[in-house]
Amino acid sequence: MLRRINDALPGLVLGIIVYGVIVELAGVWFVTDKVRYTTGLLIGISLACGMAVNIATVLRDAVELYGEDNAKKKIVAKSLLRYAVVVIVFFVMMKWNLGNLITAFIGVLGLKVSAYLQPFTHRVIQKLQGRGDVSSDSEDNNFI
Repeated sequence: MLRRINDALPGLVLGIIVYGVIVELAGVWFVTDKVRYTTGLLIGISLACGMAVNIATVLRDAVELYGEDNAKKKIVAKSLLRYAVVVIVFFVMMKWNLGNLITAFIGVLGLKVSAYLQPFTHRVIQKLQGRGDVSSDSEDNNFI
């Protein structure tokens, strides 16, 4: 399903999830409140995955539906909405003590980490799927 939106999206989401697992395994042993650490990280990773899907969808829609004149306005508006949702989720977490805000922020940073590692994860996924030699950077490699 994610590949229908963007060819690079499955690798990006996989990178976010792997990042979340690494942060969970590395940090859960050093905190006293393990439940809040884990729930905060899960909320952050969920936000990062949702943001990745939203970014890919907005870019696809802006190119296909809105045209060149309105595309920039739509992309900016959707970006502001996306960050407003993150701020609202963080506020709700703070208000009702639902998780650790720091680990939620670290989880959201998984989107950035995964984006930087996306070329590597893209090659790994292609090798696992048996798509031949992917060591060269060809035109069919789609990166976000």
